[in-house]
Amino acid sequence: MPDIRLPAEAKFKNELQALAAHDDKPRPPGWALSPRAVETYILGSAKPVGGVAISPKYVGDKGLVQVCIATLASDRALMLAGEPGTAKSWLSEHLSAAISGTSALIVQGTAGTSEDHLKYSWNYALLLAKGPTPEALVPSPVLRAMRAGKFARFEEVTRTSPEIQDTLISLLSEKQISIPELGEVVSAQRGFNLIATANTRDRGVNEMSAALKRRFNFVTVPVVEDLEQEIQIVTRREAELRNDYQVGVPPPAELSRMLLTLFQELRQGVTKDGQTKVRTPNAVLSTAEAISVLFNSSILAEQFGGGAVTAKELAASLMGAVVKEQEGDVKALREYMETVAKERPGAWKELYTASKKLLRG
Repeated sequence: MPDIRLPAEAKFKNELQALAAHDDKPRPPGWALSPRAVETYILGSAKPVGGVAISPKYVGDKGLVQVCIATLASDRALMLAGEPGTAKSWLSEHLSAAISGTSALIVQGTAGTSEDHLKYSWNYALLLAKGPTPEALVPSPVLRAMRAGKFARFEEVTRTSPEIQDTLISLLSEKQISIPELGEVVSAQRGFNLIATANTRDRGVNEMSAALKRRFNFVTVPVVEDLEQEIQIVTRREAELRNDYQVGVPPPAELSRMLLTLFQELRQGVTKDGQTKVRTPNAVLSTAEAISVLFNSSILAEQFGGGAVTAKELAASLMGAVVKEQEGDVKALREYMETVAKERPGAWKELYTASKKLLRG
């Protein structure tokens, strides 16, 4: 059966191969592409490369992408920080795929992340049978990246304990992992680096120490404020999801624009014309959430509606994105519908009517 989700290096294999074949710029040691070609892969190209169209993977500030690439060519690790749903992991994956040829060397940071996840563990059956041997060693993604001169990825650093963060300081400083059981010290090969992510909403969970912060160059991935840009991101990604999952129907452009306008106005606490202040919910109204709402609406319309996305499907999907577990979010959305959506014509009024029943009480 086909994979639900292909990694970037597999999904965009043709683009990466075309860029590599026509890349005549200098490449840092261990890099599959030059920094300029990596930029083209991330931001896309208006002209095909070797007959292959290069699609944009990240729609945003060109300078931000350039700083990320330059950091990864230096001795500093890269920290992508920002609000949830701002494409930090997405950008991390594509940078790794373009530079190292793989995005699979990843550690997911949680409260249960242990030192084994950063260094190594053992196959205990082999360990008991043969003792500490190279065959019994189970290398972490970071150790594998160091040996191969590839990038490792560390998601949600601030979700891990201070002890794990201290281990990370040593790895980034020394670029080595000691395996005393084997009498071996593994030194990172040229091309090794680390891309980490951290949500600003997690600040205070396990705040990074000053020593750890010094090992990173921080790049803040912003929330998309430009309406046209966010519409472009959401509609493209939603179409990709429909194609990948083979489900759903294309939503009308009018509804996509209405959804993104609603998201931006709730995030900013004021309508686009600056005339009406609205209450901001605690829920994360990210670009990723907007993609989810639109995709869910397209499935509802195809499977349980009339075959076309309407305000009814949009309202039903919107509840799960805005109204989480806090009563204040319900009040914020209800107030927005009464003071903003109700006063606007067409699809806005239909959205108000459809959401009124769902927000009752």
